[in-house]
Amino acid sequence: MVKWGFSHCPRSWYVMTRSVLRLCLVLGLAMISLAIASVTCAADWYVAPDGRPNNQGTLDFPWDFGSALDGTHKIAPGDTVWIKAGTYRHPDRSLNSPGFVVRLQGTEEKPIHVRAMPGHRVTVDGGLSVVAPSDYLWIWDVEILVSENFTMSREINEPGSHPQSYGRPWGGLNIHAGKGCKYINLVIHDNAQGVSFWRGATDSELYGCIIYDNGWKAPDRGHGHAIYTQNELGVKTIADCIMTGGYGYTMHAYGSENAYVDHYLVVGNIAYDGGTFLIGGGRPSKGIRVHDNILYNVSLQLGYSAPYNEDCEVLNNLIIYGGLAINRFRSVREEGNVIVPRGTKSAPPTPQVFVRPNLYDPNRGHVVVINWSKSTEVEIPLGKLAKRGYRYGLYDPRHLFDPPALEGRIDGDTIRVPLSGDFAVWVLKVEETK
Repeated sequence: MVKWGFSHCPRSWYVMTRSVLRLCLVLGLAMISLAIASVTCAADWYVAPDGRPNNQGTLDFPWDFGSALDGTHKIAPGDTVWIKAGTYRHPDRSLNSPGFVVRLQGTEEKPIHVRAMPGHRVTVDGGLSVVAPSDYLWIWDVEILVSENFTMSREINEPGSHPQSYGRPWGGLNIHAGKGCKYINLVIHDNAQGVSFWRGATDSELYGCIIYDNGWKAPDRGHGHAIYTQNELGVKTIADCIMTGGYGYTMHAYGSENAYVDHYLVVGNIAYDGGTFLIGGGRPSKGIRVHDNILYNVSLQLGYSAPYNEDCEVLNNLIIYGGLAINRFRSVREEGNVIVPRGTKSAPPTPQVFVRPNLYDPNRGHVVVINWSKSTEVEIPLGKLAKRGYRYGLYDPRHLFDPPALEGRIDGDTIRVPLSGDFAVWVLKVEETK
């Protein structure tokens, strides 16, 4: 009988085995080191109004805004670009200016983050244009506007969607490409169009953005929308945004018979005092999901001129002083929607209060109050935002950078708020007491 063991193995076999084990140990330690390095090597870069493209991108020697975003620097997946407070004005003020071009490519596991430094107001004057190869990019907490709209007339004598007499940058957030990108808690106002979210952007998300007062008035109609979007592949998500004002549609998910308006998840948005909330065009649409939105003085329309559409879900939407139209869909799931026409006699006897916490910021949420009974005060349940001892602030969405409309200390699970009128919407922020 042969007994297997090191003492009975040939010495050459023993030496070889020991060498293999040593090699495996070395390789294993190397792989662990690489894994640790991959977790810890993400870098922080900095941008400032007085930054320069030939700086190091550090806090003391920051980059300029344009070179930080356009791919000039080696920003790696997982890195964060922090933007200091200030106004970043694009130098080209012509109508056809694309604004600041963005070319940053992260990965699904390691997106690149571009965001305002905490507590800093970052204003982009002239627009952002996201182009290939901008994949897995997250842009946070930035304000986008066109300053000429504060001094120049918003009424143009020339009809059409691209009047040459407009005479200022288009502005807005223009998303031409990018897979797996997220645009989070942006403030987009006073542009020709708020967000242009095109077919080349796939599986991407617009979340928590405040979009208001975009567009212009022309002899034929109002132009420029809060959101203009098309989609073919993947799912576009538009969630928990607040949209109001402007001259065109609120949501304009639309195109001709040659364009695609497919695969949308539209959830938790608040739209008030604006144009129609439309999803549909000349080509049949499919994969449309519209859930838990609140519309006030805004109508919801699914389907436009296409001879038919495939499928949609319209669930738990509240539409006040507006209508709901679902046009020529072969498969419709419609449940839990409440449509309240103007002059209704059956309104609830007490205010309705809705609080939606922000998925990306644990100290932020949106609050809507429908004040059916014209109460002078309402109690707001804070839910996850009930952080006792913290300060709270309720902000007018149009004045997010101004002092809060109301502030105080959180001492329980609710706060009491004075009311006037039959509708109110706020951005709720909480912060630890200093």
